[in-house]
Amino acid sequence: MSWTCHGKTNKDMVAKLHEYGILHSKVAADAMIQIDRADYVLDRRSAYIDSPQPIGYNATISAPHMHAYCLDYLSEHLKPGNRVLDVGSGSGYLAAVFALMVGETGRTVGVEHISQLVDRSIESIKKGPAAHLLDKGALSIHVGDGKKGFPDEAPYDAIHVGAAASEIPEALVNQLKPGGRIVIPVVDSLMIIDKLADGTLKQKSVMDVRYVPLV
Repeated sequence: MSWTCHGKTNKDMVAKLHEYGILHSKVAADAMIQIDRADYVLDRRSAYIDSPQPIGYNATISAPHMHAYCLDYLSEHLKPGNRVLDVGSGSGYLAAVFALMVGETGRTVGVEHISQLVDRSIESIKKGPAAHLLDKGALSIHVGDGKKGFPDEAPYDAIHVGAAASEIPEALVNQLKPGGRIVIPVVDSLMIIDKLADGTLKQKSVMDVRYVPLV
């Protein structure tokens, strides 16, 4: 029932995501309720509509149902104390949700190649309950080439990519812990990549998607 999870408020939107069977993780749902999507869009009137929204510079914030799917796929790897990388962090919305889930003892890193979006995303995060995680250094957003990841804070338990890659970036695989998971759109398919304990990869496609290209 994707594309139909519109809400009148942020909490109502998250409730619809749960009602339609998209969002199962209670921890993820609680974090989404705390991070108000309206702080991360250009037009607050459309914040709770279940569709992508432009955020400037030819970038978008993904539809709420896509955020919910990705959070559900990653939820077991977003435990307190874990490390997560958000590639193409854009508005900063999902990085803020990740940060609440892994908490002060964890580490959340966002990488975005558009410097203006990095600046705006930090200001958006400062409006909500993840602000203290910025202050404590548990959450940071950086200007950079997301395809190269962020090796200074690797390895990661979870890696999310918010734009479509033409292929799976080797740097991201190398920065993933054994036992970790990547969720990444590759061309028009949303892929889950698990790194097993011996370092081998298990890959599967979970749905067809349309994302802006990863550049």
